[in-house]
Amino acid sequence: MTRSVRRTRRTLQAAGAGAAALLALAACSSSDSDSDSAAAGSNSSASASAKLSGAVTVFAAASLKESFTTLGREFEKEHPGTKVTFSFGGSDTLAASITGGAPADVFAAASPKTMAIVTDQKDAVGTPATFVRNQLEIATLPGNPDKVSSLKDLTKSGLKVVLCDKTVPCGAAAQKALDAAKLKLTPVSYEQDVKSALTKVELKEADAAVVYRTDVKAAGDKVAGVDFPESARAVNNYPIALLKNAPNTAAARAFIELVTSAEGQKVLTEAGFLKP
Repeated sequence: MTRSVRRTRRTLQAAGAGAAALLALAACSSSDSDSDSAAAGSNSSASASAKLSGAVTVFAAASLKESFTTLGREFEKEHPGTKVTFSFGGSDTLAASITGGAPADVFAAASPKTMAIVTDQKDAVGTPATFVRNQLEIATLPGNPDKVSSLKDLTKSGLKVVLCDKTVPCGAAAQKALDAAKLKLTPVSYEQDVKSALTKVELKEADAAVVYRTDVKAAGDKVAGVDFPESARAVNNYPIALLKNAPNTAAARAFIELVTSAEGQKVLTEAGFLKP
């Protein structure tokens, strides 16, 4: 075999090896590209699965009705595909419903005492967070025709006054304020939540009621509001908690985050609530 022939064979062998290497690199690159595409698809799928959807049921103190309704609309707007349903009422009644097995995702109470009804039964997850505070005010008929200017004025003979039941946070706070002022008051009725007490005045079935400042503000010109110093000794903290058997845990956590966020706090303080 001549040298020129051997040289030609070595050249062809080298060329073949180079081509094989290029093919291997191309295959590897293709495999890596496929893996990257698969990973991207997987991440996209995970992101899609993390998207909030479905119903969120919130049990909340009656005094939160206006502000939470607003926040519910905001939540649905931020998370298309979700629906927030509220059950407003006396915190003690709502707590009893939760411990009795009523399906709900979130509980927002008007006092730590009523929240404890739920936490004592281990029906909440983690430690409830105080998200706002609320202070009492006297609601009178528009224009305050009876000239009510203090808590003591509510003891006037012939004045029809309504209080929340003592088992309800607004009623317990009113009793605390009366005790601080060393006053005894016999109302014409005890109501099961603060909205019911306020309605009595709005319908002129009562001359005055001890409610929250937030409720007086929400009522607009339907009532007049009277501050009294003893209310500073009966400020209620409002806790919120995720419930243990929440049907929609992810959305429930997101709603609580909205309530405690700067956006949520803005809505609540504009409604008259105090910061925690």
